[in-house]
Amino acid sequence: MASGKINVAVENIFPLIKKFLYSDHEIFLRELVSNATDATLKLKHLSNIGEATVEYNNPQIEIKIDNEKRTLHVIDQGLGMTAEEVNKYINEVAFSGAEEFLNQYKDSAKDSGIIGHFGLGFYSAFMVAEKVEIITKSHKDAPAAHWTCDGSPEYTLVEHDKTERGTEIILYIDSESDEFLEEARIRELLTKYNKFMPIPIKFGTREETREEGEGDDKKEIKETVDNIINNPNPAWTKKPTELKNEDYTSFYHELYPMQFEEPLFHIHLNVDYPFALTGILYFPKLNNELNIQKDRIQLYQNQVFVTDNVEGIVPEFLTMLRGVIDSPDIPLNVSRSYLQADGAVKKISNYITKKVADKLQSIFKNDRENLEQKWNDIKVVIEYGMLSEEKFYDKAKKFNLFPTTDGAFLTLDELKEQTKDSQTDKDGKLIQLYAANVAEQHAYIQAAKDKGYTVLLLDSPIIGHLLQKLEQEDDKLGFVRVDADHIDKLISKDEPQLSKLSEEQKETLKPLIEAVVPKEQYTVQLEAMDSQAAPFMITQPEFMRRMKEMQQTGGGSMFGGGFPDMYQLVVNVNHPLVSQILETKTQKKQERLIKQSLDLARLSQSLLKGEELTAFIKRSFEMIK
Repeated sequence: MASGKINVAVENIFPLIKKFLYSDHEIFLRELVSNATDATLKLKHLSNIGEATVEYNNPQIEIKIDNEKRTLHVIDQGLGMTAEEVNKYINEVAFSGAEEFLNQYKDSAKDSGIIGHFGLGFYSAFMVAEKVEIITKSHKDAPAAHWTCDGSPEYTLVEHDKTERGTEIILYIDSESDEFLEEARIRELLTKYNKFMPIPIKFGTREETREEGEGDDKKEIKETVDNIINNPNPAWTKKPTELKNEDYTSFYHELYPMQFEEPLFHIHLNVDYPFALTGILYFPKLNNELNIQKDRIQLYQNQVFVTDNVEGIVPEFLTMLRGVIDSPDIPLNVSRSYLQADGAVKKISNYITKKVADKLQSIFKNDRENLEQKWNDIKVVIEYGMLSEEKFYDKAKKFNLFPTTDGAFLTLDELKEQTKDSQTDKDGKLIQLYAANVAEQHAYIQAAKDKGYTVLLLDSPIIGHLLQKLEQEDDKLGFVRVDADHIDKLISKDEPQLSKLSEEQKETLKPLIEAVVPKEQYTVQLEAMDSQAAPFMITQPEFMRRMKEMQQTGGGSMFGGGFPDMYQLVVNVNHPLVSQILETKTQKKQERLIKQSLDLARLSQSLLKGEELTAFIKRSFEMIK
């Protein structure tokens, strides 16, 4: 048996860094600014606990470009390094200084905001630079150090005459990375990754105008000031008691400068046990759109931007929201499957779900009118959540609203109470009627209202899935669209209408109509209805229509080919026009009456289009000559 140590060939590490350390080379700037932030926050912490005797003051990080020398500079005023520390933290690749610092000061540094665990972050500079220099002066009484490396395992480390505390990283940009010498590109990266870093970041200067003096002596003074690229104190780092509604709205527009609509609600997240998480989530105006742009929630780690793909961290139904989540407890740069299995991530996901549910419940209880006014803009998120998250479903049942065609908003319990006397059928099942479009289904809605029934307005693209879930939970509850059948059959009572036609007359009538009506689209059904009801009515069976709609929104289908467009043509045998069709002796006139009646029914369902609509209009003019 043999034992020993595996030796890693250092000569191979730089090609690996250059090609494979990160999938995107632009990440180097995030890493270097993060290191500069760590160095500054460490100094602040040591000053607070009395281990650093220097003045912390108001340090900042500066980014500079020198196009003549093809260099990019990252300069901080943090605690700096001695030559020994450079050797320890830079030359020993993958040794994390931030991690060691946190271990050493784990009790007092708990809330220091140190970014930490980016590991090989400094070496990401070699993805874009052919040479890198470090000039650093420690806060301790030690000479400054100057480290230089050209991307090979060889380096030099000598003293330097730098007198000011802090570190300057100088990148000599290689010929393949010219973009990182462009001011616009660096500004873009700083805005993307470092927009909310906790230390001010200076990138160039800008002109600022201020007024001085009063009255006739008032004059405008132009002066050059530092251009600070970031907001070191974003709203999510503050306590909710420190913020007003306008502060939340202002921050929303800071996150999404091209979004002109105001957010509907905000939810402030703030927890420190059993995990640390802060953030603000916003409900944007969603209307009825399910396929909206997701990935708008930004994930940060101690104010460093990480990603806007939060799938696996935020429940899927909440990816339609916008905002910020900041947590040091979410593992970075790992696979999505790992995230979904991680215990801390699951707890965070459950917490966010609970906070959203609690916020909506609070609005429902304390400001219901506000929730009702915005319901149509947020209902898709709530319905999606009820379908995908059982814990959210249990909470949301109490505040999920059902709008009516009369403009009222009812919870399920309120709806049951309001309709139980009039809409319970002969089998004891409580039937809730609904429409998807008031204009297109007006005749059906009116017929239901004439019976004293309540008609809901449910037009969400996923409402069929939710109705199915509610019906499965309560077998004495059913939802039926008002155009699924004629009104007397939607809610069957014990008093059937008497037919004015005999069975023999019905047997004569049905084939006459079937000869004119397209068999591949319609099945003819003769029904005894009120004589004032329409003579011909087109309905689509609830099951077929709902299954088709659910299939279109991802509900799957037991039928491989999908659902065909099949309709019922319900003929009211008690209407005078139907008797006239039966009594008409001329076949041509009989067919014209049937065709005209069918087209009127199709028109009421927006099914008459193109050539058929043109023919209908022409026929109508001929009939009234």
